[in-house]
Amino acid sequence: MADGTAFPPVLGDEVEHYWLVQRMAKATGVDLVQAMDSGLLTQEEWASIVTRCRGCQWTEGCGDWLDQPVDDTRPFPQPCVNRKRLARIGDRLAEL
Repeated sequence: MADGTAFPPVLGDEVEHYWLVQRMAKATGVDLVQAMDSGLLTQEEWASIVTRCRGCQWTEGCGDWLDQPVDDTRPFPQPCVNRKRLARIGDRLAEL
């Protein structure tokens, strides 16, 4: 903008990003249902993860990465904005 303020970020579709997060967790071996059931992930944290994904600029690359067939889980891709949060949840689940 002319006055130096930035436009607010445009967020992607909630449903699309909900499924991207679900698929990313599954592809990397993070069981979000178990995390919720064990109290390691609250509704607010889950919503925050999806919202952060909605603001990510790597959506197309993420979908392409997730569409690559693999036989096992794999490490988080570097561009994933939620990789550290999801990895932390996975680590905490492994401690249970």
